[in-house]
Amino acid sequence: MFAHGDRLTRRDLETISDERRRYELVDGTLLVSPSPRPLHQRVVARLLAALTPVCPADCEVLPAPVDVVLDEFTVMIPDVVIGRRETFTERALVGVPVLAVEVVSPSSRHIDRFLKPARLALAGCPYYWVIEPNEPALSCFRLVDGEYVLDGEATGDDVVRLEVPYRLELRPADLVSTY
Repeated sequence: MFAHGDRLTRRDLETISDERRRYELVDGTLLVSPSPRPLHQRVVARLLAALTPVCPADCEVLPAPVDVVLDEFTVMIPDVVIGRRETFTERALVGVPVLAVEVVSPSSRHIDRFLKPARLALAGCPYYWVIEPNEPALSCFRLVDGEYVLDGEATGDDVVRLEVPYRLELRPADLVSTY
């Protein structure tokens, strides 16, 4: 489909019609992920239920797949994204999100723990969270002087209490629970 070694753009990404996988770009490099599993989607659904009531009126919280266009060569799809309403277009969130959340899968561990936060920090995304569903664990990071610092974390039945970006209490075990 694309020549080996080419730096891909947002326009190239839009030509891919395969909906069985998730396609993202980081600095022109194509990342391909399999469709998420039920545990992954359960965490996303529980997190949406927790974030939606505290999301301010000038922002919107959405689940993947929503393209986050940081520049012509970087288009990411966080598992959950909060953005200012004016940054959403009909096709994507264009610009820096307020919060990006990744639910780690075995195939995405390095990308979610290192590649995506590095690129989002460079873009100026103020908050980045990582959820490990198999532990379960939640790590909440805040951007300080261009780097993410741990703002709160919890595992299992412990509770993480946050004041920013929203006042919220989360228990990782509740995010994976089947009730």
